Amino acid sequence: MKKVVRTPLFWAAHFGNEGVVKLLLGREDVDPNRRKKGDKRTPLRAAACKGHERVVKLLLEREDVEPDMLDDQGGTPLFWAANSGHEGVVKLLLCRKDVDPNHPKKGNNRTPLWAAAVGGHERVVELLLEREDIEPNRLDDQGGTPLFWAANSGNEGVVKLLLCRKDVDPNRPRKRNNRTPLGAAACKGHERVVKLLLEREDVDPNRQGFDARTPLECAVENRHEGIIKLFQTRMSMESVLVHAQPPQEL
Repeated sequence: MKKVVRTPLFWAAHFGNEGVVKLLLGREDVDPNRRKKGDKRTPLRAAACKGHERVVKLLLEREDVEPDMLDDQGGTPLFWAANSGHEGVVKLLLCRKDVDPNHPKKGNNRTPLWAAAVGGHERVVELLLEREDIEPNRLDDQGGTPLFWAANSGNEGVVKLLLCRKDVDPNRPRKRNNRTPLGAAACKGHERVVKLLLEREDVDPNRQGFDARTPLECAVENRHEGIIKLFQTRMSMESVLVHAQPPQEL
């Protein structure tokens, strides 16, 4: 079993002891990037994960701090701050030019946006989407987009934010099962998310997964009555629009 070694700075950052962190950083022989042996977590990662904004600010004021350093799980401080919904910390990290907002977590290719979307952290998602260099359609190791997983988790507010982006494809299926965000929400019974998606004219309500089931068939199978009614309304509207088209001239 590997021995885990932790420095005083690591623990001070972990517990949010701002004054102690300041004292330790005043020492020339204290390395702000010294990673905890065994899991490679830096003091910055520890503070970011716990949401200690003032400690994160202190550490980021150091020119020699490396803000995108990976831990043993392949995650950056930004990933873990986004994953926990720490808006203030995310904002501080995004102010650094040397922080990559799209840096994927090693092993599963999950980005900070993915983490915030799955967790339903709307304000963090908003902050990330404000970045011009953000990649909102980046796939994880299972071939799912942040929109897919937000829909699958029933995070209505996040879905709404992602659908406001012109570069987000509402029909982008998850590679593993070819299920769309609409299919995921319909199967899970997330009625309000289904409603949001069906309000989009460009959403394909009939796209099948690899199991040959449509979103409606998933809803019927799982007896999600409210969602079935939403599909019926959509089909009725499409029928009205078709009949309202003027006849083509011969």
